[in-house]
Amino acid sequence: MSVEQTAPPQGPAHVAIIMDGNGRWAQMRGRPRLFGHHAGARRVREMVEACPALGVKYLTIFAFSTENWKRTQTEVAGLMTLFRRYIVREARDLLARGVRVRFIGDRIRLDEKLVTLMDELELMTSGNDRVHLTIALNYGGRDEVTRAARRLAYEIEMGRLTHRDVDAETLARFLDTHVLPDPDLVIRTSGEARISNFLLWQSAYAEYEFVDTLWPDFTAAEFGRIVRAYAARDRRFGTVRA
Repeated sequence: MSVEQTAPPQGPAHVAIIMDGNGRWAQMRGRPRLFGHHAGARRVREMVEACPALGVKYLTIFAFSTENWKRTQTEVAGLMTLFRRYIVREARDLLARGVRVRFIGDRIRLDEKLVTLMDELELMTSGNDRVHLTIALNYGGRDEVTRAARRLAYEIEMGRLTHRDVDAETLARFLDTHVLPDPDLVIRTSGEARISNFLLWQSAYAEYEFVDTLWPDFTAAEFGRIVRAYAARDRRFGTVRA
């Protein structure tokens, strides 16, 4: 784990969400896929607002994967515009609500204006601690581990580490999420039962919940039901029941 688990006994401290189904939601209504992405973006605020009452300190959302570049140029360009607008529109509200925002993923391929807005939002909210919102943007689990291994290899090359220093905890320090606790619960919407290269290392012992609801229809009430039901799960982390 990146840092010590902080989850209270009654529920998960860190929930991660694979927000799937925007495109299908739009197509079912005869609208372009971007219409669904805009509807999905509005759901993010609702989930963030619900977190404090549910005892969720950390919320991580999968916004754009390293594989999403394969989509049409129109959809990708529209998503990048949506991300910029989201940051500009939501920044003050996030700050006022005590939300600290972080972005994970490889920023090299993102346009300069978007990266500048990301940096500014992270700095603006860096003093907040009520909810920690992490947005995975141009993120892939394999890509993250590869980048971490590359940085670790560089430290060895520079003589600051040796191969004997390398263990799971050492590698975790080089991950994008090194300042976050591992997720307790991962939710995927839209009826698909796969993890899609999301937080592969961090979710080794996470509980999963796959729901049929398309992301734009996923409400705070459903979110609350899933979070509260988590308390009934028996998490043994490889041990046996006493």
